Amino acid sequence: MTGGGPRRAVIGAGTWGTTLAVLLSRSSPVTLLARDEAHAERLRRDGENAKYLPGVPIGDRVEVTADAAALEAASDLVIVAVPSAALRSTVASVAGSVAARAVLLSVAKGIESGSLMRMTEVIADELPEAAARVAALSGPNLAPEIARGLPAGAVVAAVDEAVSGRVVDALGGRSFRLYRNADLVGVELAGALKNIVAIVAGAVDELGAGDNAKAAITTRGLAEMTRLGMAMGANPLTFAGLAGIGDILATCTSALSRNHRLGTELAAGNSWADIEGTLPGVAEGAYTVRAALALAERHRVEMPIAREVDAVLYAGKDVRASLVDLLARESKDELTGLA
Repeated sequence: MTGGGPRRAVIGAGTWGTTLAVLLSRSSPVTLLARDEAHAERLRRDGENAKYLPGVPIGDRVEVTADAAALEAASDLVIVAVPSAALRSTVASVAGSVAARAVLLSVAKGIESGSLMRMTEVIADELPEAAARVAALSGPNLAPEIARGLPAGAVVAAVDEAVSGRVVDALGGRSFRLYRNADLVGVELAGALKNIVAIVAGAVDELGAGDNAKAAITTRGLAEMTRLGMAMGANPLTFAGLAGIGDILATCTSALSRNHRLGTELAAGNSWADIEGTLPGVAEGAYTVRAALALAERHRVEMPIAREVDAVLYAGKDVRASLVDLLARESKDELTGLA
């Protein structure tokens, strides 16, 4: 292991976690915390994440381990890169090993079921002493492209600009351009809700409905995302940025998007129960949609696209029938709820 800047850490050795560990290792030594020793041993043996990120060397500046105590050496930045459903239990399990000064960066894009908390809220709930040092990363971040060194941009959100600045300094570079945003609510909601829209975009592509239909669905999806964000105190302009339009463009059009793939599989006639275990990772939109609808009900916001996705996933509604019902909705002012 070579030297370098302050040690950083990534919790979660999936596609995104491994990618971020490799990215961080270009400027500092990194601890990559895997879910168990068997997974950690495979990564050490293969020198790559053969299951999630084949062909991308991890490198000798990344120390792969399953021992949470190794996080204690990461005094600068700890990235939490686990699926939203596992976030609370993961943070709780490592809480005693997180360094007192470290910034905690959430890169999961979801809303917790039951509590309806955003990911940074979950982290702060489990680590209240670190609440002022929590940030979120979002944007059009298809991990395989970033791991290959292709250029990308993202936004780092934190209430304290000094906190987001530390993340930018640690993670940003010429091929990974980072911007700051103080609108933590908007950035996190945009990152979570766009996955729902991407499911519909995948279905539209599979059914051959055309680019016009996909553009219309995507735009109206952005409108309902923004309506909910505004009701929860977010800046509507955040949804016109990297976490909103930027991420929607990537996840609604790319074959690398797991949520887009879920939509294509649903439109091909497969059920969610049959698809869930076959995806190369987690399609967060399927786990976020019910929480999103609960928030919409709480804040009295209409989200027809999310409601149709929920009906297809969990009530067995036919995808074609859902699209017909969306098209048959009463015409109204395009800016309703956005004023």
